[in-house]
Amino acid sequence: MSPAAILPSRNEPTTISAVTAAVDAALDDPAAVIVHADTSDTPQTAEQFTTTATRAAKLGLTGLVRGKGAQILAAARCPRTAGAPVVLIADTDTRNPDPAVYRALLDRVRGGAALAIADYPRHWDEANLTNHLARPLITAVTGHDVPQPLAGDLALSRAALDAALRAVEALPEDLAACVDGYGIDAFLLLTAATAGPVTSVRLAEPKRHAASFPHLPVIYHQAVPVLLHLTAGRPPRTPVDEDSALYRAAPRDIEPTRLQAMLTALDSLGPRPDGYDERPWPLPAADAWHAVNSGTPAAEAARQLWPHYLHRVRDWLATGQHATAEQRAETLAAAHARLHTALTTAGAS
Repeated sequence: MSPAAILPSRNEPTTISAVTAAVDAALDDPAAVIVHADTSDTPQTAEQFTTTATRAAKLGLTGLVRGKGAQILAAARCPRTAGAPVVLIADTDTRNPDPAVYRALLDRVRGGAALAIADYPRHWDEANLTNHLARPLITAVTGHDVPQPLAGDLALSRAALDAALRAVEALPEDLAACVDGYGIDAFLLLTAATAGPVTSVRLAEPKRHAASFPHLPVIYHQAVPVLLHLTAGRPPRTPVDEDSALYRAAPRDIEPTRLQAMLTALDSLGPRPDGYDERPWPLPAADAWHAVNSGTPAAEAARQLWPHYLHRVRDWLATGQHATAEQRAETLAAAHARLHTALTTAGAS
């Protein structure tokens, strides 16, 4: 059977064609299919996809429920993808799509992985949800350190995708709504981990794509409940690689006015939490995980964690501008280790 690819998009007419062509080159199979799951406000993105020449067959899905997860799941349930032994998912806002990256992801799954995900360095001011919460939490409860667990470029085996489609049907309604949005990335990774090995494809250069910071509240409130729900009930595990986690916080200069605008935006999203100095990060994250293990709904635990997370990001941006790349990486690795210790001593083991 031939592979398939899923391209979820919303208002990306300037990048969809290059991504489609790169994915097609990676598939390199006229019997493959590329499914475009689009919820754009105008027809331009779908038109660009349609007019892009490919060897693989193309299928455009429109009129879908808006949400990254809802779009991916709609394409995954499509009969054209049902028989594919490996399915590639690619972000369509990527400005430097590389067929070699997509090909490597497909090859890892063909080699036996349940899921293969891109590991590209992120600029130090980006990937805050990944660096401060998702990566250390997933490592602590699975024992596998996945550097970019929320990356949008990944490949899944048939078994892993089928496991995800079954698991989503069993979710409570509020969490299913999160998976229909930005919670899909954590959901696919953590459900795939029940179907087989999870691996990363390490890349040397940062990915160029649309900034996620403007969508920070939406991403947080959709992804974190899924993270807490799917990691709850699992005792902390010693990482497979017991060495300190390696973080790659790529350096770049940020204009003072831009940095101040980011800090002001964070200030507008919530006040400084009471008792932050008594319970510094990542202890509030451990508290949220322990709360879910004790019966608190994941969405409620995520809401309680929100002001602490905001303050962590504020601190990181304010102090990180004066740090070296090595100091930033060491800070992230130290917090990573502290979260594992905090989960273990919270009584879950």
